[in-house]
Amino acid sequence: MTRDHASGGNADSATDRVAAAITDAIIEHRLAAGTKLVEQNLATLFGVSRTIVRQALIRLERERLIHLEPAKGASVAKPSVQETRQIFATRRYLEIPMITDFVRKATKDDIRKLRHHLIEEKSACNQTDVRGRTRLLADFHVLIATIMGNAVLAEVLSQLVTRTSLAAMLYQTRLSAEHSSAEHVELLDAIEQHDAGLAAQVMEKHLNNVEASLHLDATFADISLALIPDKSSAPA
Repeated sequence: MTRDHASGGNADSATDRVAAAITDAIIEHRLAAGTKLVEQNLATLFGVSRTIVRQALIRLERERLIHLEPAKGASVAKPSVQETRQIFATRRYLEIPMITDFVRKATKDDIRKLRHHLIEEKSACNQTDVRGRTRLLADFHVLIATIMGNAVLAEVLSQLVTRTSLAAMLYQTRLSAEHSSAEHVELLDAIEQHDAGLAAQVMEKHLNNVEASLHLDATFADISLALIPDKSSAPA
């Protein structure tokens, strides 16, 4: 049996595997924004047909993680400054009410799961495990939605944090992993105190800090502005 004649279930599983591998590579900063994704190369790498690869790429384009262009193929998405700001605005709309609701419902077991995650997060930061810490920092937000039992919210947040990771690569975040991890600890402390107001404030501060750490204002959408020096800073 050829790869193209696999059963529907196997084909779906293979598509999931390819899509998940590309997504993980983006989150862990192993695939940079703008990287070309050649179908045949990916098919050979994963041992699947180009049809499977194409299905995975189409799925990832719907999630805005890659860009498909006729005659040019696929590449990892390069979110614009405007899109990046919209991603953070959307995360605030979702995550601040989410954390308020979670605080009211969180059990000791829920808090224990999050505390265990933060222990792993801190360990990855201390060991300078770049891939591990990047993944764990992103997963913390999704884990809260997962613990709440809201699969739809977890899926949406997963896509948003992956797009956030792309933006962090593209606009060179100044925020250290240790700082983000410390803010996660601060957030969990507020959750453990069952202080919904404080948790909402910490979540908003955290998302604002991550956004503010990106070099968004230093990026020009118009190439002519990027290439022409600022006259006011020109030598006298």
